[in-house]
Amino acid sequence: MLVKNPLFEVSAVSPKQYPKNGLPEIVLVGKSNVGKSSFINTMINRKKLARTSSEPGKTRQINFYNMDNSFYFVDLPGYGFSKMSKKEQEQVGKFIEEYLFNREQISLIIFLIDIRHTPTENDKLMYNYIISSGLPFIILANKADKIAITKVENATKDIQKCINPIGDITTLPFSSERKIYQDEVWKIIDEYIK
Repeated sequence: MLVKNPLFEVSAVSPKQYPKNGLPEIVLVGKSNVGKSSFINTMINRKKLARTSSEPGKTRQINFYNMDNSFYFVDLPGYGFSKMSKKEQEQVGKFIEEYLFNREQISLIIFLIDIRHTPTENDKLMYNYIISSGLPFIILANKADKIAITKVENATKDIQKCINPIGDITTLPFSSERKIYQDEVWKIIDEYIK
């Protein structure tokens, strides 16, 4: 898919701030610094549409990126590391939950996990959370450029075995650096936004 005119549309913390045009939403979840913003930039061949940061916990609102008025990429705040206070973390947790459980426009969740590490307890909690939402999702083993190319397939399988032992959820490697695996992800997104 070629996205010609992607736009950052809005940062929201409550339903009244969400876009009202009814477009399908592809939602990115994952721990802080797993590469959700880089994923968006890679998929649309832009360097800086979604702001990336080496400092975890930068995204504190739900960010909606409009893709040619055909769908949104929605970047949720990361979990598991943040300089936020307990109170801030609770507030963020609440508006994420409200969004995931009540937003009818969600077409697909893309759950990013760092390919270099065994999924954390927080990753497993998020996995169970997504399952309980009943929404369709895929798992991306991200940062595949950080390990030897010969190890990518096995590392992806290891993540799947750890987090989704029955193997019924599509689990693919992904790399923003190498831009490999992009086509497979676009094919899946295409299916869900039609």
